[in-house]
Amino acid sequence: MSQWRGKIHGWYICAFAWSLIACANTETHLDGMDLQAWKEDPHGCKELRAAMIPALGEQRDKLLRLSEMEIISLLGKPDQNELYVRSQQFYRYYLEPAPECDSGKESPKVLVIRFNALGVSNEVSVE
Repeated sequence: MSQWRGKIHGWYICAFAWSLIACANTETHLDGMDLQAWKEDPHGCKELRAAMIPALGEQRDKLLRLSEMEIISLLGKPDQNELYVRSQQFYRYYLEPAPECDSGKESPKVLVIRFNALGVSNEVSVE
């Protein structure tokens, strides 16, 4: 009977440790960026995102290896979403006013995040 108690006790310790690891705060922070303003500027029409381009350029590596849901939680819904071959996806966020904006540019800067088939970001670029 004491062997079972030891095994059960060990299982509880493992389960508790696993829950601590799983619940750890791994939220990504982007310094120098007002993410609320970012989310309130779809297609970059208000030109709020343009001011964040330097900070984004310095920290874009922080966006690598994040899931689609983590990216959406951080940056909001993408301005464009493209499904590509082999279940890859591309999220596009306009950094400057998109062509459909009143003050839109013909070729605005865009943040492009590519996700692999598992839904994990594996490439981040500003075009």
